[in-house]
Amino acid sequence: MLIAAASTIVLAVVVWATVVNTEGWAAVQRFFLDPAIALEYLSKIWDGFLFNLQVLAISVVTVGAVALVIATLRTLRGPVFFPVRIAAAAYTDLFRGLPFVIVLYIVGYGIPTITNTRFPPIVLGVLAITLTYSAYVAEVIRAGIEAVHPSQRLAARALGLGYVQTLGRIVLPQAVRKIAPPLMNDFLSMQKDVGLVSILGAVDAVRAAQNAASQSYNFTPYIVAGVLFILLAIPTIRLTDWYTARLRDREQMGSIV
Repeated sequence: MLIAAASTIVLAVVVWATVVNTEGWAAVQRFFLDPAIALEYLSKIWDGFLFNLQVLAISVVTVGAVALVIATLRTLRGPVFFPVRIAAAAYTDLFRGLPFVIVLYIVGYGIPTITNTRFPPIVLGVLAITLTYSAYVAEVIRAGIEAVHPSQRLAARALGLGYVQTLGRIVLPQAVRKIAPPLMNDFLSMQKDVGLVSILGAVDAVRAAQNAASQSYNFTPYIVAGVLFILLAIPTIRLTDWYTARLRDREQMGSIV
């Protein structure tokens, strides 16, 4: 404890000497950390942040459902399912390779153009996120399914369970425990990328911060929006660390003599 306290004090002194006690720190405070501007525009940025939360909440459900279907299609066995496996693999390759910004432009401006219909930004944002992140999550789920030992499937089939029953009752429960940490990391990435839906014209936290910055000639609103996203991510980060440590302790239980 003494060593930890001493090293913390040393780090604080170094930060004070190299960052705080410099000529440029006053300018940083004025243009990035102005409390008055933060309080003035907090309500508008918060209203935009609620839009981000709506997109995130809906996308979690749609991404999970689509990714589970794609992962299941990729794990189907037998030559008759070869075209289905190829189609699922092509989907994951396509949307894992496309930058999310390009998907947003294609979905947000391409679909309304070809259909000559105006869609709400929340619909287009959820669609773009679902198309992109279902490819990532599907690969994680597929890896978890294939990590389950084949003897588990054989034992389930020997007991008379069908393919769907084996997948739902035997394979997926074991796979979820293995893939929970990477799924949480994908969820963290999704939390950050919902801020890009401002490209579609939605007044979310990022767009509200942009408008506030243009009005105040100050970058503090961007810091406020960033803090909101960080506060949203911290519980998931801590939960991921806790669950990963728990899995590691469970796997290593009994290994120390």
